[in-house]
Amino acid sequence: MSLIVQKYGGTSVGTVERIEKVSEKLIGWRERGHKIVVVVSAMSGETDRLLNLAKAISPRPDPRELDVLLATGEQVTIGLLCIALEKRGCPARSYTGGQARILTDSAFNKARIQDIQADAIRADLDAGRVVVVAGFQGVDESGNITTLGRGGSDTTGVALAAALKADECQIYTDVDGVYTTDPRIVPTARRLDRITFEEMLEMASLGSKVLQIRSVEFAGKHNVPLRVLSTFQEGPGTLITFEEVLEAESMEKVLISGIAFNRDEAKVTVLGVPDRPGIAFSILGPVSDANIEVDMIVQNVGRDSTADFTFTVHRNDYERTLEILREQTVRLGAREVSGDNKIAKLSLVGIGMRSHAGVASRMFQALAKEGINIRMITTSEIKISVVVDEKYLELGVRALHEVFELDQVS
Repeated sequence: MSLIVQKYGGTSVGTVERIEKVSEKLIGWRERGHKIVVVVSAMSGETDRLLNLAKAISPRPDPRELDVLLATGEQVTIGLLCIALEKRGCPARSYTGGQARILTDSAFNKARIQDIQADAIRADLDAGRVVVVAGFQGVDESGNITTLGRGGSDTTGVALAAALKADECQIYTDVDGVYTTDPRIVPTARRLDRITFEEMLEMASLGSKVLQIRSVEFAGKHNVPLRVLSTFQEGPGTLITFEEVLEAESMEKVLISGIAFNRDEAKVTVLGVPDRPGIAFSILGPVSDANIEVDMIVQNVGRDSTADFTFTVHRNDYERTLEILREQTVRLGAREVSGDNKIAKLSLVGIGMRSHAGVASRMFQALAKEGINIRMITTSEIKISVVVDEKYLELGVRALHEVFELDQVS
């Protein structure tokens, strides 16, 4: 008997009919002798609907009250799924994040899980019930409802799997695994049988929408085997593991596992700041205090003892970041603050880069051949990321997929 944690995304539970199908799938797992914990998202489109309702009243809703509102989406799903299971004679019990004792910090809208007290869930599993838990939410030490940010149900699933020491965490979604890139842009994109946690962490952080980055972090930290599967078609999916994806003799052939990209980028530049110790903190400190996450950072030093400091943020945080820094311009001693929210990030990811030179030059040559100008560059052992104009993103993805022959099985 295995303990399996399964997570179903919004499209998987998007209608009553799909919820009924999920209940049948769960009963099949239970009849094969497995203990099952299910984490569900809100029905497809429900979180956006609730968010729009809030913004119709206030452009900047109070974060605490917004979490109270958004958490109701998953509560609907857990109730409906348990009703479907009980109708079929399968004992089930639903849990909100608070009832499941998923304890978080108090960063409303972007909370982080600190602990899970899973005794009640274990008792229900031992009693033969299927446990259905609302994803995306928890409670802080004061009992306030918190949410984990977009894609937070993945994190809930992996965190529960770690707390319960599950044999596997299965993420069911509308795709049948992790692909070399988005098949909607490159129809010849190939599903990967396996990928390392390290590669998946990079792809998630760089814009791949298959898994939320914190869920991959959790899985890697607690060594939870993680598998991405389709709700709508049978198949092995993609296993995310610590083991190398390739055998040693194949490593020479495979440089790149995938191409990730992110359209939700914006670039902010502070021009002419004094080149002195502490200036980076003076710029990024107020941004961090506003709970805005910074991604790529580049600093260029001029001959006049000043520097231009450029960084990227999520596009939703662009206007707020400009507002903060323009208020700080005089204090920083800067000439001006400018920005661009029509950019995108394009990244190559692969553990094969560690033992191969020339990947970057090959990437830059392919982009240059298509007339795509590179605005920023960052690298690590297993990734190269560039910022380009948004209008060239899809052309760049297709060009790199072809140059690195990612449609071919090595």
